[in-house]
Amino acid sequence: MADNANNWGRWGEEDERGSLNLLDESTTLAAVSIPKTGKLYQLGLPIQRTGIPLVDYRGAPQRLSMVSHADEHMYEPYGGTPGVGCHEDVLVLASHTSTHMDALCHVYEGGKTYNGFGNDNMETFAGATRCGIDKAGPIVTRGVLIDVAKAKGVDWLAAGYVITVEDLEQALTTQGSELRAGDAALVRTGWVDWFYASGEVMSLEQPGIGLDAAAYLARKDVVAVCSDNTAVEAQPFDRGEFLGSHVELLVRHGIYLIEHLNLSVLSADDCYEFLFCTSPLRVTGATASPVNPFAVG
Repeated sequence: MADNANNWGRWGEEDERGSLNLLDESTTLAAVSIPKTGKLYQLGLPIQRTGIPLVDYRGAPQRLSMVSHADEHMYEPYGGTPGVGCHEDVLVLASHTSTHMDALCHVYEGGKTYNGFGNDNMETFAGATRCGIDKAGPIVTRGVLIDVAKAKGVDWLAAGYVITVEDLEQALTTQGSELRAGDAALVRTGWVDWFYASGEVMSLEQPGIGLDAAAYLARKDVVAVCSDNTAVEAQPFDRGEFLGSHVELLVRHGIYLIEHLNLSVLSADDCYEFLFCTSPLRVTGATASPVNPFAVG
């Protein structure tokens, strides 16, 4: 386990990729040898106007038709004939919509984002000039499900429950799993299951990791911490520290956060170790990107 207070300068003073520097060819090759059944697990939630967890101030995603079969006449000057045309869309959505991956520029502490870059490296049109999501890239690595809810014998943890180091270690021991450097840690609280069981009621009182658990995962040198809730960390925030686990993971250690995953599909099969893959959209300067992660068991 790493014992560094932060990862600033670990991969150079100009580094903007953070923990993804841990992923090399050998890590990828080792990960692709993990699957035993070949079963594919889709972990991303859909992007739609209703029926998914949506944070009010980010708004609902919009899919708007740009052209349809009603516009066939537009193509006549180009040789278009009746019955031949196309359909196209416009997507309007917050970058932190549905299942998404936070960029390292997303959160700051003391006026600094990851690796000591100033929080003023954010421009109206250009976006983040440092540590934007375009600096990240694909994640192909070993994934480990840490099924805290199942280890406690419940369908979902109570609202506001703060996951401790002991909770993580209990789940890992119960499963017979271990975390290694370069892993993606997927922490299951059961909150998404609660969301659908409750009639799709959005609540920002949610179970999630606490500050000590975040520091523990950072010491394990994981590349990403993923969860089935809105913020990975518990809400209300542990010890009243606003975005405390975001600060520990994103800012201090350059470890990516992926939120709103469907982890019940892995839990149902007791699939705890797998090939984990995802990739953000290369939106220059964005603070996050929707993703559609998947696992192969």
